[in-house]
Amino acid sequence: MTQKPVLFHVPYKSQVTPVDPYQHVLLISAVSIHQWRVMRLVGSLQLVLLLVFSSTATGLNIPLEVEQPPTIINSSSGPIIALPFDKSITIQCEARGNPPPEYRWTKDGKDFIPPHVTTNRHHPVGTFVLHNKQVVEFRGTYRCYSSNKLGTAMTEEIELRVPNVPKFPKEVNSPLVVEEGDPIILECNPPEGVAPVKIYWMSIGLEHIEQDERVSVGTDGNLYFAYALLKDSRQDYCCFASFTKIRTIVQKTAMAVIVKSSKPGNESADSGEATAEPPAVRMPGLLLPSGVQTEKVLLRGKHLELECIPHGYPTPNVTWMKMGETLPSRTSEGKHGKLLSISAVDESDAGKYMCKAQNSVGEAVHYFDVIVEEPPKWLSEPPQSQLTVIGTDVHIKCSVSGKPSPDITWRRNGRLFKDDPVNNRRVLDDTVVLHNAKTEDSAVYQCEASNSHGSILANINIMVMNMAPLILTRDYQEYAVVLGGDILLNCSVFSSPPSKISWARDDTPKTIDGIRFFPLNESLQIISADKKDSGRYECVASNSEGMSAITAVLDVKDPTHIVYPPQDVQVISGTTAQLMCQAEYDKSLQSTFEVVWRKDGEEIPLLSEEHSRYFADYGMLQIMSVNLSDQGAYTCVARTSLDEDNATALLTVLDVPDAPKIVEISELPSPRNISLYWIPGSDHNSSVIEFIVEYEESQWEPGRWRELQKVPGNQATAELALHGNLNYQFRVYAVNAVGPGPPSEPTERHKTPPAAPEKNPESIKIQGHSPNQMDISWEPLLPIEHNGPGLEYRVRYRKLGVGDEWKLHMVNRHSFVVRNTSTFVPYEIEIQSRNSHGWGPEPKIVTGYSGEDVPTAAPRDIAVEVINTTVLRVSWTPAPAATVRGHLGGYHVHWVRKRSLLNPNNILDERQSLSFPGKRTHAIVPGLEPFSEYRLTVNVFNKKGNGPNSDPVTFNTPEGAPAQVPILTASNAQIDSILLVWGPPREANGILTGYLLQHHLINETTLEVVDSQETKITGADTTQWKLHGLEGGSLYRFLLSACTAAGCGPPLTQESSTVALERAVGQKSSFSTQGWFIGTMCAVALLTLVVLMACFVRRNRGGKYAGTPPPTQRQEMFSMEKVKEKEDLHPDPESKGLNEDSFGDYSKARVHELYEDKPRSHCSRHLMG
Repeated sequence: MTQKPVLFHVPYKSQVTPVDPYQHVLLISAVSIHQWRVMRLVGSLQLVLLLVFSSTATGLNIPLEVEQPPTIINSSSGPIIALPFDKSITIQCEARGNPPPEYRWTKDGKDFIPPHVTTNRHHPVGTFVLHNKQVVEFRGTYRCYSSNKLGTAMTEEIELRVPNVPKFPKEVNSPLVVEEGDPIILECNPPEGVAPVKIYWMSIGLEHIEQDERVSVGTDGNLYFAYALLKDSRQDYCCFASFTKIRTIVQKTAMAVIVKSSKPGNESADSGEATAEPPAVRMPGLLLPSGVQTEKVLLRGKHLELECIPHGYPTPNVTWMKMGETLPSRTSEGKHGKLLSISAVDESDAGKYMCKAQNSVGEAVHYFDVIVEEPPKWLSEPPQSQLTVIGTDVHIKCSVSGKPSPDITWRRNGRLFKDDPVNNRRVLDDTVVLHNAKTEDSAVYQCEASNSHGSILANINIMVMNMAPLILTRDYQEYAVVLGGDILLNCSVFSSPPSKISWARDDTPKTIDGIRFFPLNESLQIISADKKDSGRYECVASNSEGMSAITAVLDVKDPTHIVYPPQDVQVISGTTAQLMCQAEYDKSLQSTFEVVWRKDGEEIPLLSEEHSRYFADYGMLQIMSVNLSDQGAYTCVARTSLDEDNATALLTVLDVPDAPKIVEISELPSPRNISLYWIPGSDHNSSVIEFIVEYEESQWEPGRWRELQKVPGNQATAELALHGNLNYQFRVYAVNAVGPGPPSEPTERHKTPPAAPEKNPESIKIQGHSPNQMDISWEPLLPIEHNGPGLEYRVRYRKLGVGDEWKLHMVNRHSFVVRNTSTFVPYEIEIQSRNSHGWGPEPKIVTGYSGEDVPTAAPRDIAVEVINTTVLRVSWTPAPAATVRGHLGGYHVHWVRKRSLLNPNNILDERQSLSFPGKRTHAIVPGLEPFSEYRLTVNVFNKKGNGPNSDPVTFNTPEGAPAQVPILTASNAQIDSILLVWGPPREANGILTGYLLQHHLINETTLEVVDSQETKITGADTTQWKLHGLEGGSLYRFLLSACTAAGCGPPLTQESSTVALERAVGQKSSFSTQGWFIGTMCAVALLTLVVLMACFVRRNRGGKYAGTPPPTQRQEMFSMEKVKEKEDLHPDPESKGLNEDSFGDYSKARVHELYEDKPRSHCSRHLMG
């Protein structure tokens, strides 16, 4: 057992406070406080800097700088048992003292030199190690002594036990022969070994010997039989002893028992004819214990076991009693009443107990005298170490108890200490008195109390000394506290006699006082620190031997405060949760500031491994893949080394609902109507919106679940209407805002009886794929809607409105064809379902038509109204309804562009058409070309096809505005003039009348128009124009449009600048030297211009290259915006509503590529490349 540290008794208060290890101490000689302050200021005081450690004794802390006797701080407790598998045995002994103590050992009362004394940090000096191979020779009792010049401390005795390997002795056991009815005792006598030991009786085949009221194993390990039976004869009674601590089991040589029959003719059980008759009746007796009375001595707190094993026939019954008292409540009985047990005995359990063995012919008793004793123990605590001044009386009292009463032995420094009145040293039984103590009385005194059950030892350090104050707290120790917090400035002092402590601010000699400043032992406590409390504080300790002082430095910091606490949040399971927490703190504490998170009070480990789901950075906690276990209260703790602040938010995890439980079926009066009941599962913080009831049936779609009914979320029952002739099972799942939850367990199967169909086919379709037949089809009933076997359909039909008789057919499929009908005649049709159990409900009548044929007549009275150059309105009189011969699909409008009026000799034949669905008498046709000749026809159509075309109508479109000129160039710029050259438009859309030229003077800085002028150029053949009167060195923008009688087309823009005056002078000089080059270039440009003019003039006037080439590709639908633009030129009430009803499906009869199949002249090839 580890030696308890010895405590010094301090006879005066506030003498010593806890030591601060590794701190510097100022030790000051005996001077006055005033002298100390003056000397400190001038620096003439010599300071001694000491490195302080502490040595702990009970009730007293003494720095190791002070000489002191040894104190045992650690030692082995006995006994030590060396087990076979232990590699080594360590016997410890460690002490502290100044000077450092030395160690010696005794073994069995004699000096002993350990073989292997350790010096490493794992085994302090004084500890030694014994290796397993040599441990046997070191068995014995050890004691450690730790000594320095001031005294010697010693440990209790440490017993080292080295048990032998347990073995049963080799022996030859003769068979035990008994008569039937006699008691049997088979002795085990297990070998000595390391406790605990467990005894088992088994056969050679390791079968346990059965125990009961007759047969039992005693606490001594023997096997007892109350009486012998023939069946007890066997050759292999084996005793096994199990030593669990050393993991060993040993077996005794098998013993044989022969039971002879008490009946004549039956010599033994071996005769093979053993009778089953019971033995003769016998008086009870006790196999264990022997005699009349037994004394039982045990220690307080141990487990008491009293055992009585009887013999006799019939098997005696054992009862227990305590003489004069009732058995304690902690009593229990075992082994069929043969064993009485009392746990944790105390003095009240001592006394006389009796066991009584009784059967039908008598009884036997035995008495136990139970004595409860205890080893020595301290009445309150071990004697305390003491520090006292010279001349005082020292009393050391060793208060112990025990039974028997302990003997007390006193030692001084490990040697017997006897009464010495001459030297004022008295030993008075359990007390030692040192009168008028001197320095030489300082020593280690040992009190050892022992009785027959053990001993206890206390080392008491007595130090008699006078010493000036020694302040153990480091000088200029820095303290920090947050604003409004409490702080304790330490001033731990060691001195003898005790010191007087005073505190003052460094800037004033006045002792500190006030409602917030409290001396606490030697320290100073400041309550609700304020910023102005920052600064230096001085602690001065003084006694009759001298004085010492230190300075403490206090810094009051700003508190930590959470400014943006985390907010309550709801998160869907599987997503990421984020909690924000922002705090303010004193920046000087930044190195210690941290934010930690707790969940339900437990700190969250923020790991860096990839599998961690928690991440925290910059005050944000992220929880990845949230699940229901993450729900709870999350606390953000912002803390520094001084303080902390916290805020809590609730994280609520939303998840799909749990599956409903205990889904049960309850039948209603109708066999095909049931009620379904269930217990909703947890909604996981999101209210259930609805429950979905699903069914599965085993006949048509086994294993496939289908939705049957939806139930509001506040309802846990559903009434279900079922189909007949099906074997159902049902399940339910819940839906909340997060989604659908898992389904419940399926119900038991529910079989519905067959019945007639409850519905007729739906979605009946009547079509005519040929003119003389009618095709009827419908959606068949689903298999589960059959309600029984033998499903079929009855089809009835007749002509509408002519009074015909109904015709009917029974079919198994879901379609029927009526042949040899008139074309497009209306019919009435009924379809009714039937199975082997009856008809479905009365069917509804559906009207349809027989097959269609193509129309036979064309629309009449075709009229055309030209709205503008590209849009016209066409109207007609519809064909008679009887000639349509089907459902009217609509009308096709076809038109052909025959020729351009600019080139009437060129036949174009450009075909286009539009479809206009539905019943109508007019349509708007867009996308026409201006100044062209057209031919138009109209026909009606149905699903079967198109009817004949109407008579054609021919019409012309008026002139339109020309297209944009293809090219515009500005050249030969002079100071006041510019020459413009252009080409005629490719699409004249009429007869050209001239050009409109606009020119704008541009401010080159702001790009704004400064001046504008317009010039009308007459003559279609004009392709150049020279503008005069321009400003020199200016930027101009030119816009040129071609014009017809219908208006001018879109302009083409070109920008150019006139020549500045100074630049013109330079150009003259250049022309004078480079005239030949300029002349050549002008001639080439003029020639090119003449060729261009000739080509475009010939095209505009007609001839081989006259006319406008068709566009590369026409759009099949014209935009509404373009039509609207053209309409504005020729407003017409009927053309206002151009919409998708007016336009039909637009198509082209033929598409021409640009200049396709047109011969080209030299100039056209030159222009087009």
